[in-house]
Amino acid sequence: MNRIASALVAVLLLTGSAQAQGVGNRSTRVERRELRDDRRDLEELRDLLVRFDRAWAQRSERQMVNVENSLRKLLRKELEESQRELAKDWKEARRGRRNAHVAQWGGPRAAMWGQASAAQARADLRAEQQALRTKKAIARELDDIEGLRQPGALNHKRMLILDLIQLAERELNQSRRDVYQDNRRDGWRR
Repeated sequence: MNRIASALVAVLLLTGSAQAQGVGNRSTRVERRELRDDRRDLEELRDLLVRFDRAWAQRSERQMVNVENSLRKLLRKELEESQRELAKDWKEARRGRRNAHVAQWGGPRAAMWGQASAAQARADLRAEQQALRTKKAIARELDDIEGLRQPGALNHKRMLILDLIQLAERELNQSRRDVYQDNRRDGWRR
């Protein structure tokens, strides 16, 4: 009976490993797409800052209204994207917890790998929660000063755009790290 149970556990672990590798390849494609999206978002924000500075320097009400509309649309898109990412990270954290629990049956190395994977999923979840809170706070502050053209309000708006750029740079760097780690895990090197 002991040999049958051992064989069954080995088959289950190998099947799970094969499935995980198939999902790993898919997740790498997803993360590469996220990487492209993050690059595009960063470029859009940088372009928006240039347009904002130009509108401010020229004191063009029409250009400033266009910039504000673009910023509002971009921020709405970013908030929706963050909500989707957060939902995905919640699923991954739950899956990581479940996998860590199952991995303990595979021995010390499997348990260690499962715990590390679950910890990474929790860290990603916390980072996405913080990014969403930050974006929501920026959106509230932008709503408060929308339409104002006093130098203090314009300066504050510019600083909020810079905060969004910093946040986009952090997300891009995190996406790059995720793709790199997946490539290392899959044994693929550039």
